[in-house]
Amino acid sequence: MMKILLLEDDKILSDSLKEFLELEDYRVDTAYRGTEVFDLTFNTTYDLYILDVNVPEVNGFDVLRELREAGDTTPAIYITALTDINSISQGFEVGAEDYVKKPFDPEELIIRIKSKYQPKDTLLHCQGVSYNPSTKQVQKEGKTIGLGEVQQSLFHLLMLEKNKVIDSYTLMDCLEQSNANALRVNLAKLKSKLGIEIKNIRGQGYMLEDV
Repeated sequence: MMKILLLEDDKILSDSLKEFLELEDYRVDTAYRGTEVFDLTFNTTYDLYILDVNVPEVNGFDVLRELREAGDTTPAIYITALTDINSISQGFEVGAEDYVKKPFDPEELIIRIKSKYQPKDTLLHCQGVSYNPSTKQVQKEGKTIGLGEVQQSLFHLLMLEKNKVIDSYTLMDCLEQSNANALRVNLAKLKSKLGIEIKNIRGQGYMLEDV
C-alpha cells in the first residue's frame, strides 16, 4: 500500500483529501504544522509527500528544503494557492516534482499520483487491449502495438482511469498544442489504431470503458 504524508493546515480540506485518498486505497498520515512533518518522517518512510506552503511554524518550502538537505528523496507535490511564478519556481527549486494550484479537483490529484508516482506492476486490460504501465507496452491479440508519444500519454491516462471520466483539460496536458481540436484528432487516431471505443461525455471529458 502506498504511504502518503499530507501537510495541510486547513482541517476541513485535510480531512476531505485524506478521505478521498483512502478511498483509492492509499495510507495517509496528516500533519497540520511544518514541524510535525519532521516527527512523522523520523518514524515512517513515505512514498509521497503532499505539501501545502502556508502552514504554521515551518512553511512547506522550508520543510522540503530541510528534508532534501537531510538526504530524503521522497517525491513531493505542492498544493497551494500561491500561483505567482516566483512561488512556483521556488517549489521546484527546493525539490518538488509537481505543483497543483488551489482550488483543484481531488480527482486531478489522484490522476497525477497514479500517473507519476504509484508503482505500476499490474497488467491492465480493457476492450481486448492489454497494457503494462511500467514498460508502456501495448498489446492486442498477442501483437505489440507502437504508439506515438502523444497517443501513448493519452492511452496511459485513459487506462489508469478506465471507467472514469477524465476532463478534457487534463488530457490536453499530453498534447504539444493544447486545444480541443488537437485532442479530438489524437483520440480518433488512438481509437483507429487500437480498435477501441473512447466515449465523449459532453461537457465533462472522455472515458475508456470496459465493454
